[in-house]
Amino acid sequence: MLDYRHCTLCPRACGVDRTAGERGFCQMPDHILAARAALHYWEEPVISGSFGSGAVFFSGCTLRCAFCQNGVISQENFGKEVSSQELRAAFERLIDEGCQNINLVTPTHFLPSILPALTPKLPVPVVYNCGGYERVETLRELEGLVDIYLPDMKYSDPKLAGILSAAPDYVKIAKAAIAEMYRQVGSAVIEDEIMQRGMIVRHLMLPGELDNTLVVLDWFSEAFPKGDVLFSLMSQYVPMGKAKTMPPYDRRITEDEYDAALSYLELLGI
Repeated sequence: MLDYRHCTLCPRACGVDRTAGERGFCQMPDHILAARAALHYWEEPVISGSFGSGAVFFSGCTLRCAFCQNGVISQENFGKEVSSQELRAAFERLIDEGCQNINLVTPTHFLPSILPALTPKLPVPVVYNCGGYERVETLRELEGLVDIYLPDMKYSDPKLAGILSAAPDYVKIAKAAIAEMYRQVGSAVIEDEIMQRGMIVRHLMLPGELDNTLVVLDWFSEAFPKGDVLFSLMSQYVPMGKAKTMPPYDRRITEDEYDAALSYLELLGI
């Protein structure tokens, strides 16, 4: 049972009583704060499709990435209160507008309020879009409700994860979480160029950290049967927030860095 009273929804396991006004690492209350619910066209093509993904961006985050590109939403508590019933209505509105899935963006810390909005089952796939830093026990409560997992695998280096995301246990936690996600949804199913079920693992390349990326690719290649899980190698890093004052993270990645990662990805047969 997931609840806010002794909050262990994420790996931080703060144990605070959010119903009594206590705030843990995510700094979120015991009700949903959402920043945006709209058709979103900038996910991977098999997610956005031609008509957009029905994305709901939830406020707050269980990570504190120095380079976060959505810092106003994730770290500055931007958003408005939404009930479970209002969230369900938002899902239905997005479906009426033609979305090809419902995309829950950084939802973990609000799951007790989100789960009621997912039943009865929606007529389009549900996407769980997260940073990869998830408790296996929490993910098990989502089985049968989520069709597509879209996690990050940000790091292969625990020290780097500690410096940039305040999560030195990230690598171990994310590997276990992603394994659980795969257990739930299995091989990728794509129909008419739109993903219906399965998982895409994302990795955002960081400037000056090519080795971090190459080891993530090694792990991915070894973790899943060829072709079962999709991989999204992202090059769109832009210095944001604290990263703007933290060399080498104060620059974009170079073409040489991206080409090297792409060559290794192809070498591995991903």
